[in-house]
Amino acid sequence: MSNADFIRGLADIGAWGVSFHDDDLMTFGAPESQRRAELDAFKKVLDETGVVCSMATTNLFWHPVFKDGAFTSNDRNVRRYAIQKTLRNIDVAAELGAPTYVLWGGREGVESAASKNPADALSRYKEALDFLCGYVNDKKYEIRFALEPKPNEPRGDTFLPTIGHAMAFINELEFPDMVGLNPEVAHETMAGLSFFQGVAQALWQGKLYHIDLNDQKIGRFDQDLRFGSEGIKDDFMLVRLLENSDYNGPKHFDARPYRNEWGNGIWDFARGCMRTYLALAAKAREFDQDPRVKEALSAASVPELAESTVGSYSTATADRLLNEQFDVAALAARGYANEALDQLVIDRILGIS
Repeated sequence: MSNADFIRGLADIGAWGVSFHDDDLMTFGAPESQRRAELDAFKKVLDETGVVCSMATTNLFWHPVFKDGAFTSNDRNVRRYAIQKTLRNIDVAAELGAPTYVLWGGREGVESAASKNPADALSRYKEALDFLCGYVNDKKYEIRFALEPKPNEPRGDTFLPTIGHAMAFINELEFPDMVGLNPEVAHETMAGLSFFQGVAQALWQGKLYHIDLNDQKIGRFDQDLRFGSEGIKDDFMLVRLLENSDYNGPKHFDARPYRNEWGNGIWDFARGCMRTYLALAAKAREFDQDPRVKEALSAASVPELAESTVGSYSTATADRLLNEQFDVAALAARGYANEALDQLVIDRILGIS
């Protein structure tokens, strides 16, 4: 099936946008005339279907030239080639109107800890990001970058392995406002972390630029399962979070049908990702409107967490706090009714009234 057939099929089932790696869209190593023709054909089918290009990225992991890394390869010329390849595809992304450029450092890492100085590697990673941001600014492209963390695979240990690592790294960049996150369900789950919690922090820090929705079993290889097919409670909380937030970016399904599917099963998979997200969004609205939930949230003191604790520091407020008397035994004796609240989450997911 051609790229055009896939895009038409996605349009038929209601998909809003598509994304691409450079090598998916234009044949690697082909003459420029062929690559131009492939790009023009892609643009034509987008125009015909109304599907938009929501995101672009560069394949810096498949070719053996990147076996030691791309932006963090020990070979300086490999690093220079990786940046060149990315710059050229940024031009394509700008031509297609993609607002977000994702960077997944799939080969940025090590198997042997002695093979790279981590500080030097992070410095080269930063250098690459600073250069790419400079290029976008120079060209006046309306593009932001989104880092996609992953703990391992294909590297034994990957640089910027989790949401937290990536957000700390962004603070060191020359243009931190241009760089955010593209977190993925499977990647945080591979690390044994709650994707919901990670995304919540990314939203809190204003760094959720894009999101990859799929599913994953803890401790397995990167499975990219159909969204909602495994961690249903965390998925419910994630959808509720996104729907109640000011996030207005794409809900991007970076997932794959089961390896033994074919033909119509592929489209069943694509429909299933969207169907499950919309179903969970509806259940989240029902959950928030349920009087029993509001009562349980109050019993757990959830609204109280939104209240200021001490306010801004001053000598007077510190003195008042130091002189305040607390009944520690009474505070320790209270409960938080989490069991009842969590059961209401499960009841809503299962449709139990």
